[in-house]
Amino acid sequence: MERRDSAMSEKSMYFHPDGQEALVELLFQLADDDFLLAYRGSEWLGLAPHIEEDIAFSSINQDTMGHAAMYYQLLEEFGLGTADELAHARPATERRNAVLLELPNGPGHYLREPRYDWAFTVVRQYFYTQAKHIRLESLRKSAYKPLAEVAAKVQVELHYHLLHWHTWFVQLTNAPGEARTRMIKAIQDVAADFAGVLTLGARGAEMERWGLIEGEDVLTEKTIAALAPAFAEVGLEWPMPFGMKHGNGRNGEHTPDLDDALATLSEVYRSVPQAIW
Repeated sequence: MERRDSAMSEKSMYFHPDGQEALVELLFQLADDDFLLAYRGSEWLGLAPHIEEDIAFSSINQDTMGHAAMYYQLLEEFGLGTADELAHARPATERRNAVLLELPNGPGHYLREPRYDWAFTVVRQYFYTQAKHIRLESLRKSAYKPLAEVAAKVQVELHYHLLHWHTWFVQLTNAPGEARTRMIKAIQDVAADFAGVLTLGARGAEMERWGLIEGEDVLTEKTIAALAPAFAEVGLEWPMPFGMKHGNGRNGEHTPDLDDALATLSEVYRSVPQAIW
């Protein structure tokens, strides 16, 4: 683990040095996931189905970006760079977000004829938020106390996010005609890459061994169990196979869409990198 400063912060000394590589990997996954999904959600500003949803979704995205900032702050305490640098200056090859979260909302550009897919967005947000909720329950018992404290704070806000997306998921999937057809397709599209959200990557076993988070298999089983009741509500079969159609982001495999997203996200930062964003 390369560090900019040889001295470790007081918080980083709370954890055994031999487990810090796994801890840093986990923090990057958590931070990058929320960072990218918050950006994709922000592209719906002014484009959501109605004004109330525009306000609600904007608030959710603001919360999610705040969650990412807290994880980046924990990484800053390991001397890996400032939170701003870690969020904005790292290339796509160093990102550990699940590929599903970097995929665009649909064709077109958010400033030029966006033809976004609300069904895909609802399913992606609901599946991800449910998986995030399961992770946070585990992280609240993490052996790294600063991470456990952050998880407890994040989980308070996530309760409302989960209610929001569950409502959209059930109402749209239970609607007749085109709405249900589009939701079923969106479920299939999200499932094709959802394994990338659930995996903990190459250091997953170390994360579990050091008590940072429960094992990948356990978290996956709990996420499936949490999603299953909603499928029963809408009369769809469960479980379904999950895949990584577009690659494993935990291993640095990404799409060109991530490069485009990072270029937009870091544009202001790159203009004056010494400023505090």
